[in-house]
Amino acid sequence: MIAGLQQPWVQRAVRAALAAGLAWQVALLLPAGLSDYAYYAPLGAVIAVSPTVADSASAAWRSILAILLGFALAVTVYEFTRSVPNAVTIALIVLLAIVVEQWRYLREQASWVSFAAVLMITVGTADPADYAVRYAGLTFLGAVIGVLVTTVLFPPLQLTSATQRVSTARALVAAHLETMASALRSGRVPDPEEWNDRGNHLDRALERMRHAELVVERARRANPRARKWQGTAASIREQSRALDRVAVLIDDLTTLVVEFHPHRRGLDRVDDGTGWVLADALDGLAGVVRMPYHATDTEPDDRDRAIDAALSAAGRLTALLRESAIGDDEGFFALGAVAVGMHRALNVLEAQLRWPQPSGSPGIDWRSAGHLLHS
Repeated sequence: MIAGLQQPWVQRAVRAALAAGLAWQVALLLPAGLSDYAYYAPLGAVIAVSPTVADSASAAWRSILAILLGFALAVTVYEFTRSVPNAVTIALIVLLAIVVEQWRYLREQASWVSFAAVLMITVGTADPADYAVRYAGLTFLGAVIGVLVTTVLFPPLQLTSATQRVSTARALVAAHLETMASALRSGRVPDPEEWNDRGNHLDRALERMRHAELVVERARRANPRARKWQGTAASIREQSRALDRVAVLIDDLTTLVVEFHPHRRGLDRVDDGTGWVLADALDGLAGVVRMPYHATDTEPDDRDRAIDAALSAAGRLTALLRESAIGDDEGFFALGAVAVGMHRALNVLEAQLRWPQPSGSPGIDWRSAGHLLHS
């Protein structure tokens, strides 16, 4: 039950239902001229219940503004077209309403302009001012209640959804790196179309992750819980951007593996084929991606071992490139870009050794990595 309440759509359903019920009850307490139309209040409540507090407030005032614009447009056009057929009047109102909807400040609530305009011309022309007060006023009342409910009742930070998106993207990034490593070792490189399909799948997951990160940032605005969960929100942002950095590396890797086939080219003239060295580096990076946190601060853990393996593999790749004498090969420069990207990816993933290493243990020559393509 508790796990279910962490789902954004479940939270929104509960908030919307409660806000609609409260709006109805409050509207019934108003004078008869307004309480007779109490059903408009729940409409405003539902409109205002959005994924975040900031979005709720924005949806509330933009919706009311759009409704009032629609009413004003309908009344104005109606007064100037009394002598023409009703069909022409309605067509003109809808045409102008859609033009008004292009106003950028209305955003997702723009469609309320044409809806309100048609509603006014259909049922409100007998007494436009009275109808506008009833409809817009009660909708505004419901919207205020919707914003208050969103603010008070487990105001959403969308952390659960964002965490899931980051976890999904992380698993796909790691799997992509491991698949590339396996292809390099086996000598069987999938054709470009297959790699494109894999890349598109990963791109969609990364896009959903970025969107979830942006939602979390919006959810922190005017949210009383923002300070309490500030650390979690910051962690989501850092992980998202780190995975984006690794995704840039994957683009370079795809170009290298699919177009240049390093295991089939002159790059393998050096001892211990480049394809195998690169595969070790990719597996090492994948291991760090899969373990974003340390299990303990008092002794080495699995993440420390993954970091050690990744740094050692990246160091071997750098050394291999610096010792190679085939720098005029186009594939060599692509591989050099991958090596630099590998070091940068490990850096952004905070893959740093925390404990003293045994004498002679390989590490990364960061200066060599930084100047690899200029040597």
